[in-house]
Amino acid sequence: MSNYGMKSGAVLAPGGGTSPYRFRNPNYQSYRSPYGPQYKVGAHFAGLNITSAKTQGTMLVGFGAAAGIFALFFFDGVPKVKTDILQKIPFIGEFYKKEVAPEDNPF
Repeated sequence: MSNYGMKSGAVLAPGGGTSPYRFRNPNYQSYRSPYGPQYKVGAHFAGLNITSAKTQGTMLVGFGAAAGIFALFFFDGVPKVKTDILQKIPFIGEFYKKEVAPEDNPF
């Protein structure tokens, strides 16, 4: 098998295979001019810092609560949801308790 003009000491490319170029490991600091602005990178995780995480978290909690309340009242006709969840809510639980009069009960 020929090397197609590559030397035998070629390094493996990051995607696999061999490459005629050497890849440097970027373990060096980028150059900062002493005359440029002196800045520091704040603590972050996955692109979110503390203030944006609070903002995004508050928004997600609001949307989650709205979606949960919607789902609860959307499925209020399901008997299991009605008896297990909605009847146990303090102020509106009485609305979901249906008493059938004995003369209307076919059983």
